[in-house]
Amino acid sequence: MKTIRGPALFLAQYAGDEPPFDSLKDIGRWASGLGFEGVQIPSWDKRLFDLERAAESRAYCEEVQAMLAEHGLSITELSAHLQGQLVAVHPAYDSLFDGFAPAALHGNSEARQAWAVEQLKLAARASANLGLKALGTFSGSLLWPFLYPFPQRPAGLVEEGFAELAKRWEPILDICDSEGIDLCFEIHPGEDLHDGATFERFLAAVDEHPRCCILYDPSHMVLQQLDYLAFLDRYHPRIRMFHVKDAEFHPTAQQGVYGGYGSWVERAGRFRSLGDGQVDFKGIFTRLAQYDFAGWAVIEWECALKHPEQGAAEGARFVAEHIIQVTDRAFDDFADAGTDRYANRALLGLE
Repeated sequence: MKTIRGPALFLAQYAGDEPPFDSLKDIGRWASGLGFEGVQIPSWDKRLFDLERAAESRAYCEEVQAMLAEHGLSITELSAHLQGQLVAVHPAYDSLFDGFAPAALHGNSEARQAWAVEQLKLAARASANLGLKALGTFSGSLLWPFLYPFPQRPAGLVEEGFAELAKRWEPILDICDSEGIDLCFEIHPGEDLHDGATFERFLAAVDEHPRCCILYDPSHMVLQQLDYLAFLDRYHPRIRMFHVKDAEFHPTAQQGVYGGYGSWVERAGRFRSLGDGQVDFKGIFTRLAQYDFAGWAVIEWECALKHPEQGAAEGARFVAEHIIQVTDRAFDDFADAGTDRYANRALLGLE
């Protein structure tokens, strides 16, 4: 068995224009001071990381790794969530997602999608140059507007949507395979891959592609009222990344899963800092140890109430306390009688 690595921090929600959050060197020093051992890097944020250069130059990658190593940090994975979102965008959301792409591509959905696909391929190459094993992303969505439809969905609509989604992602999965990278789709509301059933549909559509994997985040399952522990039991062979994020769900007479268009503070389901929500992290870390998860425990802060810096400081300690140092021996080894095959057969009356 393997011991999960961590704690680590996803930097997307912390990057900013003011020190120490405006450069990878400074944010790394800050994270290290809180006890983090790894950082997950948003590949779209030029303040922290040059994706194009990383895809072309191992020397650049080595420079980045050496700089972080000075603070005792490793790169856990790259994130390409925003680029992945643009691989598949329903027209209803077209203008809303322009901000995820360069300004020159705004209003041109075809060019934006082509850019996003190329970004994913660059992220796969950069991950390989960094010696990483997994890459996180979103699937994007063509079908989300039809999740709870009235009138009913036309026959074949879902099948057509997943066929098109697979067509767009298969070339990216193939590049990931050639680079030795598992592409991990975060199971997330708003994406076509938002629960186990939709992941299974997609996996079948890409012909069980060996690089089609999962980024597991229990908070999104709490908000959907999924069994997030049973999810680990069912899908652990495909889980390669882990976001440690808490959440709570308190339905009322006014609202439930859909939230009544309320703000995050007002919703029945909302994200919380680690330890402040309802997620059974002891159960999660136990199962990940049981199933020999070889990745990192990466905190993603998205609390509706607590300041991000307090969430990071408390979260680093929380994860460190929950990581299970897996045992290298059975608890009853002390009682081993040292028998052999002949003795075992004798005990069975066969000798």
